[in-house]
Amino acid sequence: MKGSKRPIHAVTTWVRRQPPKMKAFLAVLSGLAALLFLRIFVHDHDSLLVAAELVHALGISVLIYKLTREKTCAGLSLKSQELTAMFLGVRLYCSFVMEYDIHTLLDMATLVTTLWVIYMIRFKLKSSYMDDKDNLAMYYVVIPCAVLSLLIHPTTRHHPLNRILWAFCVYLEAVSVLPQLRVMQNAKIVEPFTAHYVFALGVARFLSCAHWVLQVLDTRGHLLTALGYGLWPFMVLLSEIVQTFILADFCYYYVKSLVGGHLFF
Repeated sequence: MKGSKRPIHAVTTWVRRQPPKMKAFLAVLSGLAALLFLRIFVHDHDSLLVAAELVHALGISVLIYKLTREKTCAGLSLKSQELTAMFLGVRLYCSFVMEYDIHTLLDMATLVTTLWVIYMIRFKLKSSYMDDKDNLAMYYVVIPCAVLSLLIHPTTRHHPLNRILWAFCVYLEAVSVLPQLRVMQNAKIVEPFTAHYVFALGVARFLSCAHWVLQVLDTRGHLLTALGYGLWPFMVLLSEIVQTFILADFCYYYVKSLVGGHLFF
């Protein structure tokens, strides 16, 4: 077992010693390699979106286990959960008035679970909530997303307010995990179940991002025109990429810590 860990430890040690620009280059290179792997071996790229939703559901299951069995919400960000509930609520409204499909039902189930998590943190397990560590003001996240949605939104035939709200939920989803990462940075040590949950979010985000990128490649860019005109199609892809890169650094440290036998940030 130790022998199998030595090469991985050597690689992670080498990566850690590299300057920031080299780390960024290696991250991009790894992402492109993963995309190439998925393009070659996954023939139905729509299945990546289903896989992303399943991984996200697995992450939520870990949260449910943590709150019900461990009886603690230590390490969890209430603000991230509230931001998640916010963009899910807006997206559900937009789905009902714009395009209702199976993802609407999945979003509804996720929203119900998220509201339950918020209830547990606010009331049942309030004594274990790290209020002082969860100190990223929500308006730093919500206001830029609202302004950006007013400026850049879909160019479909739907009501302008609905188009703006749809853009808002896309942008908010991309940065909703920031308060959770802030809690981890402030706490220094990450509770294992919280780490598993955030890692699941990172994997789900990458699979979702890979789905959109590969769909654009498969359609030779025609998917972008199907999403609308102007800057909106590119902002959709950019939001997916931003989400992935926000969580990429945590996922790296998660794997590194898991290999080393302990979890930290």
